[in-house]
Amino acid sequence: MAKILVETSARHIHLSQEHVDILFGAGHELTKKKDLSQPGQFACVEKVTVVGPKKEMAMSVLGPCRKATQIELALTDARSIGLTAPIRESGDLAGSAGCKLVGPCGEIEISEGVIIAKRHIHMTPDDATSFGVSNGEIVKVKVTSDERSLIFDDVVIRVSASYATAMHIDTDESNACGGATSGEIVK
Repeated sequence: MAKILVETSARHIHLSQEHVDILFGAGHELTKKKDLSQPGQFACVEKVTVVGPKKEMAMSVLGPCRKATQIELALTDARSIGLTAPIRESGDLAGSAGCKLVGPCGEIEISEGVIIAKRHIHMTPDDATSFGVSNGEIVKVKVTSDERSLIFDDVVIRVSASYATAMHIDTDESNACGGATSGEIVK
């Protein structure tokens, strides 16, 4: 079976343009630091402080801007700052946790937007056909490392022509599998 790239997605924030303007100043444009593996996505120079009931945490901003602000944490991060965030697919923010965001030019309270990203595989349509999977399908992925091999269950397939094929897991999940960098779909 063909291998899939497994990438660790560390805590980060996606901002709406409205929130960029509040946090960094009216008309501010995000500054690209480096490209990410998904086409058109990039890490920014800008950082935001996320404030929870227990403590605060600096967080990298990813671009480009989105329609809604979304903070993605690992469960350990959320517990550390005192938030109870649901495990959700990206963009499914209704009823999720809220927090305070602080930037160099302002701060805002958001009522929702903090999630633990559900583990997922971005796939091109051709790769989805090759792997015999479809958009929204739930699969298992076996990852192998020297001492912490495991099988991730409940991995959602996300298919789009705008994606590059790669599985995304958070830092807690990466630590659990010894930082494995490839896996294979098992059904």
